[in-house]
Amino acid sequence: MKRNNYVFVVTGAAGSGKTTVANYLQENYGMQRVITHTTRLPRADEKDGVDYHFETPASMKKLHLLEEVKYDQFQYGSSFESLEEGWKNGHNEVIVLDTAGAITYHQKLGSKAVIIFLTVTHMDALAKRMTLRGDKISAIRSRLHSKEYHRDLALPDVLKGIAHVVVNDQWKKTKEQVDAIVKQMLSK
Repeated sequence: MKRNNYVFVVTGAAGSGKTTVANYLQENYGMQRVITHTTRLPRADEKDGVDYHFETPASMKKLHLLEEVKYDQFQYGSSFESLEEGWKNGHNEVIVLDTAGAITYHQKLGSKAVIIFLTVTHMDALAKRMTLRGDKISAIRSRLHSKEYHRDLALPDVLKGIAHVVVNDQWKKTKEQVDAIVKQMLSK
């Protein structure tokens, strides 16, 4: 029996717990992080194929990108090639994306993309979490006023009925919900 492989896409607003949930999926379910691509040069502590696939503009054009963004004059994106690398080794994968990226993954991968949308009951908790994790106040203010932040606060209409919505107010309950989603998908 052939095992289905999935990419678990964790999305939601800044401070909703996306990285925490992605790390939990890696640690508890052996999921591999999707290694994304960038045209920027590696920092001193970064390794090619571990932190990013470091590309040239020419090599980036040869990839089959699922989604991409230009930031600070550099390209960033995730590719079919990175997903297939993990899947051929029998791994489920996890990636943290904004809601626009989650929509793209759903559109291009269908049921192979398991969308987990994180939210909280009280939106002021998001800013508090960003403060607790050490974000600078100026960066938090800028993020809270950005159109991307406001876009990511609510589940996009196109993902309603598709995404698994998890209210991340208490970590214990969040883990239980995430565990249930993973078990449901892996039992298919």
